[in-house]
Amino acid sequence: MTIRLGYQIPNFTYPGVPVEELFDTVIAQAREAEGAGVDTVLLMDHFYQLPGIGTPDNPMLEAYTALGALATATTKAQLGTLVTGNTYRHPAVLAKTVTTLDVASKGRAILGIGAGWYELEHDDFGIEFGSFTDRFEKLEESLTIITGMLKGEQPTFEGKWYTSRNAMNNPRIRPTIPIMLGGSGEQKTFRLAARFADHMNIICAREDIARKIAVLKQRCEEIDRDPATLPTTWHATVVMAESEGEAKELLLRLPEARQAVAFVGTPDQVTEQIQRDVLDQGVDGLTFNLIPNGYVPGAVTMAGEALKRLVA
Repeated sequence: MTIRLGYQIPNFTYPGVPVEELFDTVIAQAREAEGAGVDTVLLMDHFYQLPGIGTPDNPMLEAYTALGALATATTKAQLGTLVTGNTYRHPAVLAKTVTTLDVASKGRAILGIGAGWYELEHDDFGIEFGSFTDRFEKLEESLTIITGMLKGEQPTFEGKWYTSRNAMNNPRIRPTIPIMLGGSGEQKTFRLAARFADHMNIICAREDIARKIAVLKQRCEEIDRDPATLPTTWHATVVMAESEGEAKELLLRLPEARQAVAFVGTPDQVTEQIQRDVLDQGVDGLTFNLIPNGYVPGAVTMAGEALKRLVA
């Protein structure tokens, strides 16, 4: 498994689209992404919309239900989350869930996973948030259970946070399912990625990319893993239009904090920025979203066709 170009759908607020047609709009984006050469379609694993994109009361679909539906509406793209919040599900249940997605998609599921961070969702849904240390202890225990179950093993595990007893995981369509960790933590996330992951999606400021890549390589080398066996992507917010003026108008639909980190302009301008600031810093591939206009027919096609030239 590798992700060279992934399209994330983080936004379900589509002006003029009634709720009964909302998922049709999601399907249309996924199909456009496939047609444009995107190799992976990703959703967020959240119950509320995130700060920096919208407000908590904005529409948000449950990720794995939506991915299961996308499995029947697409044919080529890998399907997963960027990324699953580990705290929301027992690891054995999550292993079962992603394996069912793999069967439904005929072998196209990936498990994106991270420690979880959005405290408001935990509080409102009655899910224990815990401390930073707690969440990473939970993630390590989860990965221990999940990696065995994805391989068809029946792990028995007694941890501080989780327990499994000969947990079975049938049916399965592949020997295992790829695991992608997402995050930026050099001490905890990167060490877990080196141990457990098939792919790492780095989320950080663009000026930090080169240093993050160097540290991730170091974490692999510390356990005698070849860093070349852990490919990377970086996640970008893209605001792209046919003209620079139109792109600047679209940018105003984003909260100010997100505006400051977006790649903005025409296809040529955006690809030049991403090549220089991201790929030239040592990242292997790219995941991107189109928050202001991804739902507009043709927007995903424009971005996908432009960006795939960078990672072909």
